[in-house]
Amino acid sequence: MLGPTGHTDTFTRDNLPPFDEWPELLMDGFDYPEWLMDGFDYPEWLNAGFELSDRMVEKGFGDNVALIGNGRRRTYKELADWTNRIAHALIENFGVKPGNRVLIRSGNNPAMIACWLAVTKVGAVAVNTMPMLRAGELSKVIDKAEISFALCDTRLLEELVAAAKDSRFLKQVVGFDGTANHDAELDRIALNKPVRFEAVKTGRDDVALLGFTSGSTGVPKATMHFHRDILIIADAYAKEVLQVTPDDVFIGSPPIAFTFGLGGLVVFPLRFGASTALLENASPKNMVEIIQEYGATISFTAPTAYRAMLAAMEEGADLSSLRIAVSAGETLPGPIFEEWTRKTGKPILDGIGSTEMLHIFISNRLSDAKPKSTGKPLTGYEARIVDDEMNEVPRGTIGKLVVRGPIGCRYLADHRQADYVRNGWNLTGDSFIQDEDGYFHFAARSDDIILSAGYNIAGPEVEAALLSYADVLECAVIGKPDEERGHIVQAHVVLAAGVIGSDLLVKALQDHVKALIAPYKYPRSIVFVEALPKTESGKIQRFRLK
Repeated sequence: MLGPTGHTDTFTRDNLPPFDEWPELLMDGFDYPEWLMDGFDYPEWLNAGFELSDRMVEKGFGDNVALIGNGRRRTYKELADWTNRIAHALIENFGVKPGNRVLIRSGNNPAMIACWLAVTKVGAVAVNTMPMLRAGELSKVIDKAEISFALCDTRLLEELVAAAKDSRFLKQVVGFDGTANHDAELDRIALNKPVRFEAVKTGRDDVALLGFTSGSTGVPKATMHFHRDILIIADAYAKEVLQVTPDDVFIGSPPIAFTFGLGGLVVFPLRFGASTALLENASPKNMVEIIQEYGATISFTAPTAYRAMLAAMEEGADLSSLRIAVSAGETLPGPIFEEWTRKTGKPILDGIGSTEMLHIFISNRLSDAKPKSTGKPLTGYEARIVDDEMNEVPRGTIGKLVVRGPIGCRYLADHRQADYVRNGWNLTGDSFIQDEDGYFHFAARSDDIILSAGYNIAGPEVEAALLSYADVLECAVIGKPDEERGHIVQAHVVLAAGVIGSDLLVKALQDHVKALIAPYKYPRSIVFVEALPKTESGKIQRFRLK
């Protein structure tokens, strides 16, 4: 099933799940449209780092701007030269071998992208990590992937050095400069290296990336993605849904350390000769400024950020350059979809993906965006709603979402592979409804369905109703244990500036929800809070509210 390998360190291939635990991979058999006539057919030998940099120069994009960040623009030729110098340093000075795992620790800046591309070019396996991780969390990643070498933004060295001090695996941490100064060990060594580098001959089925899931507790789960997978997400979602052109400028808030951010801010623009504008602090205010300054055309961020952008537009911000807004992190509430579409005249596209599947697999389309819907599967993907026994349920019934396509879950040496893959399908952990027209609608994470007095209540539906009330800025709904009903709906609400919580407001919010959706779904408990707990990718951590 696997093609040839260019790895001399065979750790990742040795630790792939047994083939009988893999999901079914759909590589052909579809009636592909003209833009994807060859399906996902790539040559046996493939290096994604080369394809996203030097190959683009070969195609004539050398003078196009690739990266915007730290106050300057870098062309594709500059990016290729920079990454080639780093690649020489990795091999010649630090002895990195094909198949070695290399941890990268950084915020969203051009240097992180250069390091990731260089690591991929030399045939190593990139392990991108979040700037917020502490030594204990980094140690779990290092131990799981048996990482001996790491690259780190010098501003973030402390926690990684602490992890290395007690590690039986991590032997060397090399600093790079994440600012524009290029004044760190890696930068100084790379400066004297040639700009030409022959990328290591890796197989399309060689692991190029280990993506650690953000929701893991205990021992983290590492998802294993091949060189071809990195190109598939661009040739599927970015080509079909975003219809990327070299004139596009991407911007977003997801950390590049997450596969969602890596796709949306690195792989997608670089695959098509477009540009990406990088922000280490991608607050809505900063994003609005960058959109205006660089004429960004495609945005990736969370629904709450889009709400803040709508408020900025009321104060005069000009976001007319955006042609597509992609919503991520949380399901997109109907009121935000409708207000964005009305005010901008442009689509806001909701979709769903996972670290296990690398990126989005169900999405709305530019010509087919439906409020309160996640859309339909991408070309080359299939999705179903099933019960606990994996039987497909009738349309309009809440069930578990399963999906399969050209990419699927492969955990690194993990017994939880059997939980995510069943009967050849990827079991996403989400509860959905498919309507009569084939559109998929998010209900809740499967463990977030609230069972109250015999009723199944999906928290996001209640949240959408609350968000349509003018005084509600953000909210999250959970099930609170209750002796009589098993659970009741409890809403944690962040109010707009200047609004004060009161019993009268609780009653007004409850009546508002009852008027919009079935009355039994209303929140019997409302808690006013200053802020909601979130991950760095913008997902609300409802388990912390519980």
